[in-house]
Amino acid sequence: MLNEQEIREVVGQLIDPTIERSLADTNGIRDVRIKGDYVSLKIALAQAGSGEQLTLQQEIVKELKEKGFKTVGLRFEALGDHGIQAATTPSILKPESGTTFIAIASGKGGVGKSTVSVNLAVALARAGKKVGLIDADIYGFSVPDMMGIETRPTVVNDRIIPPERFGVKVISMGFFVEDNAPVIWRGPMLGKMLNNFFSDVEWGDLDYLLLDLPPGTGDVALDIHSMLPSCQELIVTTPHATAAFVAARAGAMAIKTNHRLLGIIENMAYFESKVTGEKEYVFGSGGGEKLSEALKTDILAKIPLGQPYANESDFAPSIYRDDHPFETHYNELAARVIEKVEG
Repeated sequence: MLNEQEIREVVGQLIDPTIERSLADTNGIRDVRIKGDYVSLKIALAQAGSGEQLTLQQEIVKELKEKGFKTVGLRFEALGDHGIQAATTPSILKPESGTTFIAIASGKGGVGKSTVSVNLAVALARAGKKVGLIDADIYGFSVPDMMGIETRPTVVNDRIIPPERFGVKVISMGFFVEDNAPVIWRGPMLGKMLNNFFSDVEWGDLDYLLLDLPPGTGDVALDIHSMLPSCQELIVTTPHATAAFVAARAGAMAIKTNHRLLGIIENMAYFESKVTGEKEYVFGSGGGEKLSEALKTDILAKIPLGQPYANESDFAPSIYRDDHPFETHYNELAARVIEKVEG
């Protein structure tokens, strides 16, 4: 029959299903009592009372009965914020990491949020900053293709090494699915993948970690807001009144979760003719100003509508470079972001 220490060693190897850390790591075995062939344990979990708790309960009973106990009594309680933070906070999320998190959000799809994300990341790198980018739009991942990244992450000593392009380290769900397959997952599974992006990726020393959020205010955006202790946020809209109206919801979420609004980026603000130089306001005008007024924050940039230059020998279909006029817009945006964060 096992003694208390041996029981702790056996049960401690089992995994808290919500945060995917062992009970030994989380100090989740709170009490062990033995009386003959009866053993009683109190277990603390990150999410007590869930369906996954039942599976863990069965695993504990099975392990201990195989060791000779006839009866196993279990009680469960919440691990509590202190226990989770002490055991599971990834180094990149700790205040001493010195990394500034910038979430890039929109109220709806189709406003060019991911285009803004990748080009802002590249512009920050051009400004001499150490930059990472998380493609947190797990259902609609597009960052690897937009940046022309064809290599996948490597694994060294159980740590994921993200690929790097244009001076930006990138991680995306797109690296972990085959042939552009759809992701058919429920909310909790998405939350675990996002947690892995923070905890299992070797980001190194970063000045900025950008997060390309999915549009709207769904589960993934909520998970991001709850995971990050401190975060800046940029809201992307077009000049269209409806796009600005729904973008206000994303801004309101940032405010309610105590994240700081850095400002607004009005994308596709106008189209400028190469022939005449005239500006045509294809999607109307005034949306950025209305959103700025509603959220009481600044418009940091108005990005025109136009394609990057094609470069078949160096594929990166959404990055403005090679002296493209829009490169200047993103360099100026990066300078304003740096000024607001560091100034």
